[in-house]
Amino acid sequence: MNWQSIINIALENARNYLVAAGLAFLIFYVLFKKGMRNRKIQEAVPRNADYAREIFFSVLSIMIFTLPPAILLLNKDIKPHTTFYADIDQYGIVYFVLAFFLMVLIHDTYFYWTHRLIHHPKLFKTIHLVHHKSTNPSPWAAYAFHPVEAVINSGVFVVILFTIPVHGFHLFLFFILSLVYNVYGHLGYELYPHGFSKHWFGRWINTSVNHNLHHKHFNGNYGFYFLFWDRWMGTIREDYDDKYEAVTGTCNIK
Repeated sequence: MNWQSIINIALENARNYLVAAGLAFLIFYVLFKKGMRNRKIQEAVPRNADYAREIFFSVLSIMIFTLPPAILLLNKDIKPHTTFYADIDQYGIVYFVLAFFLMVLIHDTYFYWTHRLIHHPKLFKTIHLVHHKSTNPSPWAAYAFHPVEAVINSGVFVVILFTIPVHGFHLFLFFILSLVYNVYGHLGYELYPHGFSKHWFGRWINTSVNHNLHHKHFNGNYGFYFLFWDRWMGTIREDYDDKYEAVTGTCNIK
């Protein structure tokens, strides 16, 4: 393996995290915190010690997230056994477009069930408590995982690269989307409009309020992008809709 390539992947992951989380923090916690306070999910603001802890564990996670692409795609003995492909024409443009949405669905399913697994009492304190120390999360908490949890989360990359054909551009978009939605989930502010949680479309989409409740109460609301599994498995918190309406005010959608 090329160590310079590994370092480049780590630096790219760090840059993406810094840009996404840092920009969100600058906008909502520095520049416009007064103007957006009516969309703040919890009134309290995290402490500086919380930010420091979140950034520290996020840096560890970034290094761990570097391992799957390094091991699978930079190793000439392993890469041929993956489903990675370089020529879009090999599977056509229709598959190229649809495959990305399939990746998101796979990730959402993987996250929901592994997330529930590490909430098991025998695993929670050892693996997941680090992340849940952010009971009032900030954007910096997006990658704030215990190293073991970071390994588990990065496992979706392995699953995808051994199940469906994926292009390099798929992987790039996938990492960007997962990071951005992760930052939004830990933002501490709600961006979707009032009524979204009960809308025919919005009721299936995860929101910052939904995930914030999970951080505050430590149970229920286990999804990532969607609420399919939470609704099917009965793990949506009963206070979700009421909390969402209280946070979002009166800007309704039809």
